[in-house]
Amino acid sequence: MISRRTLVFGVVAVALAGFGGAAYLFTSGQQPATVAALSGDGPLVRSHSPVLGPPDAPVTIVEFFDPACEACRAFHPIVKQIMEAFPGKVRVVLRYAAFHKGSDEAVRILETARLQGVFLPVLEALLAAQPAWAKHDGPQLDKAWAAATRAGLDLERAQRDQLMPHIVATLNQDAADVATAGVRQTPTFFVNGKPLREFGAQQLFDLVKNEVNAR
Repeated sequence: MISRRTLVFGVVAVALAGFGGAAYLFTSGQQPATVAALSGDGPLVRSHSPVLGPPDAPVTIVEFFDPACEACRAFHPIVKQIMEAFPGKVRVVLRYAAFHKGSDEAVRILETARLQGVFLPVLEALLAAQPAWAKHDGPQLDKAWAAATRAGLDLERAQRDQLMPHIVATLNQDAADVATAGVRQTPTFFVNGKPLREFGAQQLFDLVKNEVNAR
């Protein structure tokens, strides 16, 4: 039987291959996830925030996330496995930290996908295609739109809706909350409001486990 610790480290070995110790810095099946509304009013959680997992879960991971961030892409399967390790007990609130050039448009793609009910497949598609569109010498957003379209996004409707006032407001509010929370790198995690003080997959797993056990 594979332990939870082995499960997470197995993903880390694959997902973080090639990343240095500071690669997360901007400056350099069991329980399918669902998208739900989560009421909140503060710099960590807002009512508009996308939520993965059961909305009534006792443990909340807040992830400040940039769709163009390589380490966010690497940590995505790790976060999913942590959710699967504690079925029904963990939810993830995604907050946008659009630090990279072009990330704001990628966020608008995700938000238009949410309007169309295809947030999760489009999120997965954007992360899978990230090496193609999030180039270090400049983003190629047409490839991001193409990946989202293949995942089920209605392109014509999405490009019409991407500047809707509530989507612009989401980007503005999340940018303000990034500053208020002192977030300077992605991904940045909080678990039930507690910051992940030592960055790492096992550290995130252990913090979540402690919060699950406390409840």
